[in-house]
Amino acid sequence: MKNKSGRPRKSALNEAAAGNKNGRRRQNLKATRNEAAASNASEDRLSKLPNDLLLNILERVDTLDAIRTCILSKQLLKLPTMLSRFYLTFSRKQVFRTNRAVAHVADNILSTRSPKVTISELKIRFVLLPDVSLTIGRFVARAMATQKVGTAEFEIVTKKRHDLCSSDDLLQFGKQLNDLFGACPRAFAGLTSLWLQNMRFGELDIPNILSTCKRLEYLRLTRCDSGFHSVLQVEHDQLVEIEVDQGKFERVELICLPKLQRLTYDNWFSSEDPLYFGFVPQLSKLSLVKTGIRSDKTLELSQLLANVPSIGDLCLDFGSEKIWILPECPKLLKPALNKLQHVNLEHLPEGCDLAWTMFILEAAPSLKELCITVWDHWCIMITNKELRKKYCFCEKADVKWKPYALISSTRIWLSSPSTGSNPTAILCDTLGVLWNMRLI
Repeated sequence: MKNKSGRPRKSALNEAAAGNKNGRRRQNLKATRNEAAASNASEDRLSKLPNDLLLNILERVDTLDAIRTCILSKQLLKLPTMLSRFYLTFSRKQVFRTNRAVAHVADNILSTRSPKVTISELKIRFVLLPDVSLTIGRFVARAMATQKVGTAEFEIVTKKRHDLCSSDDLLQFGKQLNDLFGACPRAFAGLTSLWLQNMRFGELDIPNILSTCKRLEYLRLTRCDSGFHSVLQVEHDQLVEIEVDQGKFERVELICLPKLQRLTYDNWFSSEDPLYFGFVPQLSKLSLVKTGIRSDKTLELSQLLANVPSIGDLCLDFGSEKIWILPECPKLLKPALNKLQHVNLEHLPEGCDLAWTMFILEAAPSLKELCITVWDHWCIMITNKELRKKYCFCEKADVKWKPYALISSTRIWLSSPSTGSNPTAILCDTLGVLWNMRLI
Protein backbone atom coordinates (compact mmCIF):
# COMPACT_ATOMS: atom_id res chain seq x y z
CA MET A 1 0.00 0.00 0.00
CA LYS A 2 1.07 3.56 -0.82
CA ASN A 3 0.09 6.89 0.76
CA LYS A 4 -1.03 9.98 -1.15
CA SER A 5 2.55 10.99 -1.92
CA GLY A 6 3.13 7.64 -3.61
CA ARG A 7 5.54 6.36 -0.92
CA PRO A 8 5.06 2.96 0.79
CA ARG A 9 3.31 3.10 4.13
CA LYS A 10 5.33 2.51 7.32
CA SER A 11 3.33 -0.59 8.13
CA ALA A 12 4.33 -2.12 4.80
CA LEU A 13 7.99 -1.29 5.45
CA ASN A 14 7.79 -2.83 8.91
CA GLU A 15 6.21 -5.98 7.52
CA ALA A 16 8.96 -6.26 4.88
CA ALA A 17 11.68 -5.75 7.50
CA ALA A 18 10.12 -8.36 9.76
CA GLY A 19 9.97 -10.74 6.82
CA ASN A 20 13.65 -10.18 6.08
CA LYS A 21 14.56 -10.78 9.75
CA ASN A 22 12.54 -13.97 9.84
CA GLY A 23 14.24 -15.09 6.65
CA ARG A 24 17.68 -14.45 8.09
CA ARG A 25 16.73 -16.27 11.30
CA ARG A 26 15.59 -19.29 9.30
CA GLN A 27 18.86 -19.22 7.34
CA ASN A 28 20.96 -18.94 10.52
CA LEU A 29 18.99 -21.71 12.19
CA LYS A 30 19.45 -23.90 9.14
CA ALA A 31 23.19 -23.17 9.06
CA THR A 32 23.46 -23.98 12.78
CA ARG A 33 21.62 -27.27 12.26
CA ASN A 34 23.90 -28.11 9.34
CA GLU A 35 26.99 -27.37 11.42
CA ALA A 36 25.66 -29.49 14.29
CA ALA A 37 24.86 -32.30 11.89
CA ALA A 38 28.34 -32.09 10.37
CA SER A 39 29.88 -32.08 13.84
CA ASN A 40 27.80 -35.07 14.90
CA ALA A 41 28.72 -36.87 11.69
CA SER A 42 32.40 -36.11 12.29
CA GLU A 43 32.09 -37.29 15.90
CA ASP A 44 30.30 -40.40 14.73
CA ARG A 45 33.06 -41.16 12.22
CA LEU A 46 35.68 -40.68 14.93
CA SER A 47 33.73 -42.79 17.40
CA LYS A 48 33.37 -45.61 14.90
CA LEU A 49 37.13 -46.08 14.66
CA PRO A 50 38.41 -49.09 16.63
CA ASN A 51 40.15 -48.36 19.92
CA ASP A 52 43.44 -49.82 18.71
CA LEU A 53 43.57 -47.32 15.85
CA LEU A 54 42.54 -44.41 18.06
CA LEU A 55 45.20 -45.32 20.62
CA ASN A 56 47.81 -45.56 17.88
CA ILE A 57 46.92 -42.02 16.78
CA LEU A 58 46.81 -40.56 20.29
CA GLU A 59 50.16 -42.07 21.27
CA ARG A 60 51.89 -40.15 18.48
CA VAL A 61 51.24 -36.76 20.09
CA ASP A 62 51.92 -35.17 23.46
CA THR A 63 49.70 -36.78 26.08
CA LEU A 64 48.17 -33.45 27.10
CA ASP A 65 47.09 -32.90 23.49
CA ALA A 66 45.72 -36.44 23.37
CA ILE A 67 43.60 -35.77 26.46
CA ARG A 68 42.24 -32.55 24.96
CA THR A 69 41.22 -34.58 21.90
CA CYS A 70 39.46 -37.19 24.04
CA ILE A 71 37.16 -34.53 25.50
CA LEU A 72 35.35 -34.41 22.14
CA SER A 73 33.51 -37.67 22.72
CA LYS A 74 32.25 -39.73 25.65
CA GLN A 75 33.64 -42.83 23.99
CA LEU A 76 37.11 -41.25 23.81
CA LEU A 77 37.14 -40.26 27.48
CA LYS A 78 38.10 -43.78 28.53
CA LEU A 79 41.11 -43.96 26.18
CA PRO A 80 43.70 -41.97 28.23
CA THR A 81 43.77 -44.73 30.86
CA MET A 82 44.46 -47.25 28.08
CA LEU A 83 47.50 -45.45 26.63
CA SER A 84 50.73 -47.42 26.68
CA ARG A 85 52.95 -44.43 25.82
CA PHE A 86 53.02 -41.18 27.77
CA TYR A 87 54.76 -37.99 26.65
CA LEU A 88 54.26 -35.21 29.18
CA THR A 89 56.16 -32.03 28.32
CA PHE A 90 56.02 -28.33 29.09
CA SER A 91 56.55 -24.91 27.58
CA ARG A 92 58.97 -22.71 29.53
CA LYS A 93 56.85 -19.67 28.72
CA GLN A 94 53.94 -21.23 30.60
CA VAL A 95 56.01 -22.91 33.25
CA PHE A 96 53.67 -22.78 36.26
CA ARG A 97 50.38 -23.53 34.51
CA THR A 98 51.80 -26.30 32.33
CA ASN A 99 53.69 -28.00 35.16
CA ARG A 100 50.49 -28.14 37.18
CA ALA A 101 48.77 -29.65 34.15
CA VAL A 102 51.51 -32.29 33.94
CA ALA A 103 51.07 -33.07 37.64
CA HIS A 104 47.29 -33.27 37.25
CA VAL A 105 47.63 -35.68 34.32
CA ALA A 106 50.07 -37.86 36.26
CA ASP A 107 47.67 -37.87 39.20
CA ASN A 108 44.53 -38.81 37.26
CA ILE A 109 45.90 -41.23 34.70
CA LEU A 110 48.69 -43.08 36.45
CA SER A 111 46.58 -43.65 39.57
CA THR A 112 43.39 -44.84 37.81
CA ARG A 113 44.64 -46.91 34.85
CA SER A 114 44.45 -50.69 34.86
CA PRO A 115 47.67 -52.43 35.95
CA LYS A 116 47.02 -55.01 33.21
CA VAL A 117 47.99 -52.46 30.53
CA THR A 118 51.78 -52.20 30.33
CA ILE A 119 53.31 -48.73 30.10
CA SER A 120 55.78 -49.32 27.29
CA GLU A 121 57.18 -45.77 27.35
CA LEU A 122 56.95 -42.98 29.89
CA LYS A 123 58.62 -39.65 29.11
CA ILE A 124 58.15 -36.67 31.40
CA ARG A 125 59.81 -33.31 30.90
CA PHE A 126 59.17 -30.82 33.67
CA VAL A 127 60.53 -27.76 35.43
CA LEU A 128 62.09 -28.32 38.83
CA LEU A 129 59.52 -26.67 41.13
CA PRO A 130 59.38 -28.24 44.62
CA ASP A 131 55.63 -28.85 45.09
CA VAL A 132 54.77 -29.77 41.52
CA SER A 133 57.89 -31.90 41.03
CA LEU A 134 57.10 -33.80 44.22
CA THR A 135 53.59 -34.57 42.93
CA ILE A 136 55.00 -35.90 39.67
CA GLY A 137 57.65 -37.95 41.45
CA ARG A 138 55.15 -39.59 43.79
CA PHE A 139 52.75 -40.64 41.06
CA VAL A 140 55.55 -41.97 38.89
CA ALA A 141 56.83 -43.91 41.90
CA ARG A 142 53.34 -45.36 42.38
CA ALA A 143 53.22 -46.38 38.73
CA MET A 144 56.63 -48.03 39.06
CA ALA A 145 55.44 -49.99 42.09
CA THR A 146 52.01 -51.10 40.83
CA GLN A 147 52.41 -51.45 37.05
CA LYS A 148 54.77 -52.77 34.43
CA VAL A 149 56.85 -49.93 33.00
CA GLY A 150 59.19 -50.36 30.03
CA THR A 151 61.35 -47.31 29.32
CA ALA A 152 60.98 -44.37 31.69
CA GLU A 153 62.59 -40.98 31.07
CA PHE A 154 62.94 -37.82 33.13
CA GLU A 155 64.15 -34.58 31.59
CA ILE A 156 64.41 -32.06 34.40
CA VAL A 157 65.13 -28.41 33.67
CA THR A 158 65.22 -25.32 35.84
CA LYS A 159 62.99 -22.26 35.79
CA LYS A 160 65.97 -20.10 34.77
CA ARG A 161 68.03 -20.46 31.63
CA HIS A 162 71.70 -21.08 32.26
CA ASP A 163 72.78 -17.64 31.08
CA LEU A 164 70.58 -16.15 33.81
CA CYS A 165 71.81 -18.46 36.58
CA SER A 166 74.24 -17.41 39.29
CA SER A 167 76.40 -19.87 41.24
CA ASP A 168 73.87 -19.67 44.08
CA ASP A 169 71.08 -20.56 41.64
CA LEU A 170 72.96 -23.65 40.47
CA LEU A 171 73.49 -24.76 44.07
CA GLN A 172 69.83 -24.17 44.88
CA PHE A 173 68.69 -26.22 41.87
CA GLY A 174 71.05 -29.02 42.86
CA LYS A 175 69.57 -29.03 46.37
CA GLN A 176 66.02 -29.11 44.97
CA LEU A 177 66.92 -32.11 42.84
CA ASN A 178 68.42 -33.88 45.86
CA ASP A 179 65.24 -33.16 47.84
CA LEU A 180 63.12 -34.64 45.06
CA PHE A 181 65.41 -37.64 44.80
CA GLY A 182 65.28 -38.20 48.56
CA ALA A 183 61.47 -37.97 48.63
CA CYS A 184 60.87 -40.20 45.58
CA PRO A 185 63.73 -42.71 45.27
CA ARG A 186 61.43 -45.32 43.70
CA ALA A 187 60.61 -42.99 40.82
CA PHE A 188 64.32 -42.60 40.04
CA ALA A 189 65.02 -46.29 40.60
CA GLY A 190 62.82 -47.20 37.63
CA LEU A 191 64.28 -44.68 35.17
CA THR A 192 66.06 -45.83 32.03
CA SER A 193 66.95 -42.29 30.89
CA LEU A 194 67.83 -39.17 32.89
CA TRP A 195 68.70 -35.70 31.61
CA LEU A 196 69.58 -33.01 34.17
CA GLN A 197 70.29 -29.37 33.35
CA ASN A 198 71.73 -26.37 35.21
CA MET A 199 72.57 -27.91 38.60
CA ARG A 200 75.54 -27.96 40.94
CA PHE A 201 75.88 -30.93 43.28
CA GLY A 202 77.97 -32.11 46.16
CA GLU A 203 80.89 -34.38 45.34
CA LEU A 204 78.99 -37.61 46.08
CA ASP A 205 75.50 -36.59 44.91
CA ILE A 206 75.75 -37.82 41.31
CA PRO A 207 77.31 -41.19 42.29
CA ASN A 208 74.51 -41.61 44.87
CA ILE A 209 71.85 -40.93 42.25
CA LEU A 210 73.46 -43.41 39.86
CA SER A 211 73.63 -46.09 42.54
CA THR A 212 69.85 -45.81 42.98
CA CYS A 213 69.01 -45.61 39.25
CA LYS A 214 69.94 -49.23 38.63
CA ARG A 215 67.99 -49.49 35.33
CA LEU A 216 69.56 -46.36 33.84
CA GLU A 217 70.82 -46.75 30.25
CA TYR A 218 71.18 -43.11 29.20
CA LEU A 219 72.59 -40.22 31.24
CA ARG A 220 73.00 -36.63 30.10
CA LEU A 221 74.38 -33.83 32.24
CA THR A 222 74.04 -30.36 30.70
CA ARG A 223 75.87 -27.60 32.58
CA CYS A 224 75.94 -29.75 35.69
CA ASP A 225 78.96 -30.24 37.94
CA SER A 226 80.16 -30.44 41.53
CA GLY A 227 81.99 -27.13 41.44
CA PHE A 228 84.99 -25.81 39.53
CA HIS A 229 87.75 -28.37 38.93
CA SER A 230 85.72 -31.19 40.49
CA VAL A 231 86.12 -34.82 39.43
CA LEU A 232 83.15 -36.95 38.38
CA GLN A 233 83.56 -40.69 38.90
CA VAL A 234 81.06 -42.92 37.12
CA GLU A 235 80.35 -46.56 37.85
CA HIS A 236 77.23 -48.31 36.60
CA ASP A 237 76.26 -51.76 35.35
CA GLN A 238 73.63 -50.76 32.76
CA LEU A 239 74.63 -47.40 31.27
CA VAL A 240 74.92 -47.58 27.48
CA GLU A 241 75.31 -43.88 26.62
CA ILE A 242 76.64 -40.81 28.45
CA GLU A 243 76.63 -37.17 27.35
CA VAL A 244 78.35 -34.40 29.31
CA ASP A 245 77.80 -30.83 28.09
CA GLN A 246 79.76 -27.84 29.36
CA GLY A 247 80.20 -28.81 32.99
CA LYS A 248 83.07 -27.41 35.05
CA PHE A 249 84.60 -30.82 35.78
CA GLU A 250 88.37 -31.09 35.82
CA ARG A 251 88.00 -34.68 34.71
CA VAL A 252 85.35 -37.33 34.12
CA GLU A 253 86.53 -40.76 35.23
CA LEU A 254 84.73 -43.74 33.73
CA ILE A 255 85.69 -46.28 36.36
CA CYS A 256 83.58 -49.33 35.54
CA LEU A 257 80.94 -49.26 32.81
CA PRO A 258 80.74 -52.74 31.26
CA LYS A 259 77.89 -51.86 28.85
CA LEU A 260 78.90 -48.33 27.82
CA GLN A 261 78.90 -47.98 24.01
CA ARG A 262 78.65 -44.24 23.29
CA LEU A 263 80.24 -41.21 24.95
CA THR A 264 79.93 -37.51 24.06
CA TYR A 265 81.90 -34.79 25.86
CA ASP A 266 81.10 -31.23 24.77
CA ASN A 267 83.38 -28.33 25.83
CA TRP A 268 85.28 -29.43 28.91
CA PHE A 269 87.06 -26.99 31.24
CA SER A 270 90.25 -28.80 32.10
CA SER A 271 93.95 -28.09 31.88
CA GLU A 272 94.70 -31.83 31.73
CA ASP A 273 93.21 -34.81 29.93
CA PRO A 274 89.44 -34.39 30.41
CA LEU A 275 88.69 -38.13 30.42
CA TYR A 276 89.95 -41.21 32.17
CA PHE A 277 88.92 -44.60 30.82
CA GLY A 278 88.84 -47.50 33.23
CA PHE A 279 86.85 -50.63 32.40
CA VAL A 280 84.80 -49.77 29.28
CA PRO A 281 85.14 -52.87 27.08
CA GLN A 282 82.21 -52.05 24.75
CA LEU A 283 82.88 -48.36 24.13
CA SER A 284 82.75 -48.03 20.33
CA LYS A 285 81.70 -44.43 19.61
CA LEU A 286 83.46 -41.36 21.02
CA SER A 287 82.53 -37.73 20.25
CA LEU A 288 84.67 -34.86 21.54
CA VAL A 289 83.57 -31.26 20.95
CA LYS A 290 85.77 -28.35 21.99
CA THR A 291 86.06 -24.69 21.04
CA GLY A 292 89.72 -24.39 21.93
CA ILE A 293 91.62 -21.40 23.27
CA ARG A 294 95.35 -20.77 23.58
CA SER A 295 95.73 -22.28 27.07
CA ASP A 296 93.91 -25.54 26.34
CA LYS A 297 96.03 -28.65 26.47
CA THR A 298 96.72 -30.42 23.20
CA LEU A 299 95.50 -34.00 23.57
CA GLU A 300 97.48 -37.07 22.56
CA LEU A 301 95.15 -39.80 21.38
CA SER A 302 97.71 -42.51 22.09
CA GLN A 303 97.53 -41.65 25.80
CA LEU A 304 93.86 -40.67 26.01
CA LEU A 305 92.66 -43.87 24.31
CA ALA A 306 95.30 -46.25 25.65
CA ASN A 307 92.68 -48.29 27.55
CA VAL A 308 90.03 -48.12 24.81
CA PRO A 309 91.13 -50.24 21.83
CA SER A 310 87.49 -50.86 20.86
CA ILE A 311 86.74 -47.40 19.35
CA GLY A 312 85.23 -47.83 15.88
CA ASP A 313 83.66 -44.39 15.38
CA LEU A 314 85.50 -41.19 16.32
CA CYS A 315 84.14 -37.64 15.97
CA LEU A 316 86.27 -34.58 16.75
CA ASP A 317 84.63 -31.14 16.47
CA PHE A 318 86.99 -28.14 16.71
CA GLY A 319 84.40 -25.34 16.60
CA SER A 320 86.33 -23.51 13.85
CA GLU A 321 89.09 -22.68 16.36
CA LYS A 322 92.29 -24.22 17.72
CA ILE A 323 93.31 -27.74 16.67
CA TRP A 324 93.61 -29.46 20.05
CA ILE A 325 94.79 -32.87 18.79
CA LEU A 326 98.51 -33.54 18.50
CA PRO A 327 99.62 -35.47 15.37
CA GLU A 328 101.54 -38.51 16.54
CA CYS A 329 103.75 -41.23 15.19
CA PRO A 330 101.48 -43.91 13.67
CA LYS A 331 103.39 -46.70 15.43
CA LEU A 332 102.53 -45.20 18.83
CA LEU A 333 98.92 -44.56 17.92
CA LYS A 334 98.11 -47.80 16.08
CA PRO A 335 97.24 -49.89 19.21
CA ALA A 336 94.55 -47.36 20.17
CA LEU A 337 93.09 -46.98 16.66
CA ASN A 338 93.41 -50.56 15.49
CA LYS A 339 89.61 -51.03 15.17
CA LEU A 340 88.77 -47.50 14.04
CA GLN A 341 86.54 -47.50 10.92
CA HIS A 342 84.86 -44.08 10.75
CA VAL A 343 86.34 -40.66 11.55
CA ASN A 344 84.63 -37.26 11.41
CA LEU A 345 86.77 -34.13 11.75
CA GLU A 346 84.27 -31.28 11.98
CA HIS A 347 84.63 -27.48 11.83
CA LEU A 348 88.32 -27.30 11.05
CA PRO A 349 89.32 -23.63 10.65
CA GLU A 350 89.58 -22.42 7.07
CA GLY A 351 93.08 -22.01 5.70
CA CYS A 352 94.50 -24.76 7.88
CA ASP A 353 96.81 -27.20 6.09
CA LEU A 354 95.02 -30.56 6.16
CA ALA A 355 98.14 -32.68 5.84
CA TRP A 356 98.23 -33.22 9.61
CA THR A 357 95.01 -35.25 9.46
CA MET A 358 96.80 -38.02 7.61
CA PHE A 359 98.39 -39.40 10.77
CA ILE A 360 94.98 -40.94 11.53
CA LEU A 361 94.98 -42.74 8.18
CA GLU A 362 98.39 -44.18 8.80
CA ALA A 363 97.59 -45.31 12.34
CA ALA A 364 94.19 -46.91 11.60
CA PRO A 365 94.54 -49.97 9.34
CA SER A 366 90.78 -50.72 9.45
CA LEU A 367 89.69 -47.19 8.53
CA LYS A 368 86.93 -47.09 5.90
CA GLU A 369 85.84 -43.47 5.95
CA LEU A 370 87.34 -40.08 6.81
CA CYS A 371 84.99 -37.07 6.66
CA ILE A 372 86.48 -33.58 7.00
CA THR A 373 84.45 -30.37 7.32
CA VAL A 374 86.42 -27.13 6.81
CA TRP A 375 84.34 -24.19 7.96
CA ASP A 376 84.72 -20.87 9.75
CA HIS A 377 81.27 -20.86 11.31
CA TRP A 378 80.70 -17.13 11.84
CA CYS A 379 77.44 -17.73 13.73
CA ILE A 380 79.27 -19.38 16.63
CA MET A 381 82.70 -17.77 16.40
CA ILE A 382 83.85 -14.66 18.26
CA THR A 383 85.08 -12.36 15.49
CA ASN A 384 85.82 -9.13 17.37
CA LYS A 385 89.61 -8.81 17.64
CA GLU A 386 89.56 -7.30 21.13
CA LEU A 387 87.26 -10.03 22.44
CA ARG A 388 89.35 -12.75 20.81
CA LYS A 389 92.40 -11.35 22.55
CA LYS A 390 90.55 -11.01 25.87
CA TYR A 391 89.33 -14.63 25.83
CA CYS A 392 92.64 -15.99 24.51
CA PHE A 393 91.46 -17.33 21.17
CA CYS A 394 94.29 -18.38 18.88
CA GLU A 395 95.35 -16.82 15.64
CA LYS A 396 95.24 -19.24 12.76
CA ALA A 397 98.29 -21.47 12.50
CA ASP A 398 99.02 -24.67 10.64
CA VAL A 399 99.63 -27.90 12.49
CA LYS A 400 103.06 -29.25 11.63
CA TRP A 401 103.19 -32.85 10.48
CA LYS A 402 105.65 -34.98 8.55
CA PRO A 403 103.63 -37.04 5.99
CA TYR A 404 104.16 -40.78 5.60
CA ALA A 405 102.74 -43.29 3.12
CA LEU A 406 99.01 -42.91 2.51
CA ILE A 407 96.58 -45.81 2.70
CA SER A 408 94.82 -46.09 -0.64
CA SER A 409 91.67 -47.94 0.42
CA THR A 410 90.21 -45.13 2.51
CA ARG A 411 87.41 -42.86 1.28
CA ILE A 412 87.99 -39.22 2.15
CA TRP A 413 85.03 -36.84 2.19
CA LEU A 414 85.70 -33.12 2.32
CA SER A 415 83.32 -30.26 2.93
CA SER A 416 83.82 -26.49 2.99
CA PRO A 417 80.35 -24.89 3.09
CA SER A 418 81.38 -21.29 3.71
CA THR A 419 84.29 -20.77 1.34
CA GLY A 420 84.73 -20.61 -2.38
CA SER A 421 88.05 -22.46 -2.25
CA ASN A 422 88.28 -26.07 -3.28
CA PRO A 423 89.49 -28.20 -0.35
CA THR A 424 89.97 -31.17 -2.66
CA ALA A 425 92.57 -29.27 -4.66
CA ILE A 426 94.25 -28.00 -1.48
CA LEU A 427 94.56 -31.50 -0.07
CA CYS A 428 95.76 -32.99 -3.34
CA ASP A 429 98.44 -30.30 -3.66
CA THR A 430 99.62 -31.17 -0.16
CA LEU A 431 99.48 -34.95 -0.30
CA GLY A 432 99.74 -35.92 -3.91
CA VAL A 433 97.31 -38.55 -5.23
CA LEU A 434 94.27 -39.62 -3.18
CA TRP A 435 92.00 -42.55 -4.04
CA ASN A 436 88.19 -42.70 -3.74
CA MET A 437 87.92 -39.02 -2.85
CA ARG A 438 84.49 -37.41 -2.67
CA LEU A 439 83.57 -33.76 -2.15
CA ILE A 440 80.49 -33.24 0.04
